[in-house]
Formats: sequence, C-alpha cells, structure tokens
Amino acid sequence: MGGRTMSDGEDTVGGADDAVADDALLVLTAMLLTPARFPGVLGDDYVAACGALALEPYEEGYGLILGQDGEGARWTVVVEDASQVAVAIAAWDCGMEHDLSPDERSMVCALPGWPMDLAVSAPGVPDPHDPVTDGEGPAPLTPADSEAWGPAQRRLGADEIAAQWSAWREQIDDTQFPRPSGSDGRPGSDAVSEPENAPSRSPGHPAVRRALSEATAYTKAPPPPGRIRSSYASADARTLRVDGPGWSMVARTDDIALFLLDEEPGTVIPIGRGDALPDLLTALDGLAAQGV
Repeated sequence: MGGRTMSDGEDTVGGADDAVADDALLVLTAMLLTPARFPGVLGDDYVAACGALALEPYEEGYGLILGQDGEGARWTVVVEDASQVAVAIAAWDCGMEHDLSPDERSMVCALPGWPMDLAVSAPGVPDPHDPVTDGEGPAPLTPADSEAWGPAQRRLGADEIAAQWSAWREQIDDTQFPRPSGSDGRPGSDAVSEPENAPSRSPGHPAVRRALSEATAYTKAPPPPGRIRSSYASADARTLRVDGPGWSMVARTDDIALFLLDEEPGTVIPIGRGDALPDLLTALDGLAAQGV
C-alpha cells in the first residue's frame, strides 16, 4: 500500500516542518488517530495517544502518514484531514491503488521516526533510519520493544487480536467457551504469543476481576474518549476494544471476552459470557467511540 511520492508543490510534506522541507516523502502507509480508531500502542485512550505525539486531542482527530524521505529517513506526518486518510486506508485494504497527497494546509507537523514497525520500505532509497536532527526538536518516535512486555506491548497485542479475532477464537476450547454461530474473522497472527498458548480460564484471576470491575465502572462514569472503541464485526455484532490501567480487553458483543494483563506477559485469558458479560458488553458498546 502507499508507494506515493509527495514532492514539492501542492503534494509536498515540506510545509509541515522545516526538517523535511524541499524533500519528497515516499508514503508507505497511513493510520488514523481519532477517538474511534488509533494505534493502541500510543496510549489507553485517544487523549493519551494524542499526548504521546504532543498533539491536541481534537474531536475530529488526525491522520498519520508514515514514509521515508529521499535519504531513507523515517518520518511521521500528521494531517488534520482524517477523512482523506480514512478513504486511502479503505482503498488499500481492498487492494486498490490510491493517491494519498493531502493539501499542505492540512499538515500539522512532521515528526521524526515511526511509532510502529513497518515490514516495508521505500524502493530506491537507503534503508529506513532515524533522521539526523542535531538534538533539536522531538526525539524520534520508536516502536515498542518486541522483546519486552508492558502497557504498550499489551495494547498492541490487543489491537492485533481485535483485527484477527477468528484465528484467536479458534484456539479457545469450545467445550468451556461455546462458540456462537455465524462468527467470522481474518487469518491468524502471533503478535502476542502463539494462539495455542491461550489458556482457558475463568474470572478467578484477581487482575481480571479488577479489570471487569473497572470496565463495569465505565458504564457509570464514562472514561476518556477512546478508552472504549467499537467496530463492525458482523450484521449482528460489534468488536469491542477496552483498556484500563494494566489491562486490555477484546470482545465481541455476541461472544466471549479476551483479556491481556501487564502482569501476565504474552498471555491471553478468555472469559466466558455467563450471566453478566452480555449486558456489560452491550452497555460498553453503547458508550464506545464508533468506528467502521
């Protein structure tokens, strides 16, 4: 996806920041930073994610464009036109070509580095590397350390599970956690741990009980925007992403919930529907920032 060069003139990213002035940027990918959809690696909610990039948490949100300049340096360009970025992402997800060239007036800033690892790089330029900033301006953005475990890795793992629900669900024992009919999803991922390592547990884990209590508290005192996010799963169900201090939850409103905890590195803990979970998921979905 991407592969578009933004050069001087109306397609330039140079106006966003003097550091990349007069230098073309080859777009590799883009992502949204809105209350309904943002890279969870940046924070537990939209406000925290914006804070990680020193941005004001405007309700309309932003688009993040990741690319390399002519010397191969990594840059993250922030634009105000989130809808234009959303259209590009949708086209790329469908395997279509799409020219992402935001108007210079939409550009907020250019930040050195990338907040996430990319498996692709621009052809014809040096390998991706942090730009030389001479100690001025913000430090380069860097991905979360894949060898460590903490809040960023936990949220990143939960994002991956939400995107690959079907494959993770297949690893859960259906005799303990009956599968609803008609569930679907996409191919698997090993971003957190191998799916087959997911244990079948109940809410007996004290941290899971605390997380469920805190999630329930959200229904009485709504948390910051983006702490609860909801996206399309099927005609009758939504996928929920909920975060709190030390925990992340991925759930489908017609199925079970999966928890990740700071204190349980790389472990996915399933929670069955029981009597209380369906109502909780419905209530959380009613409070969620809604995405497609």
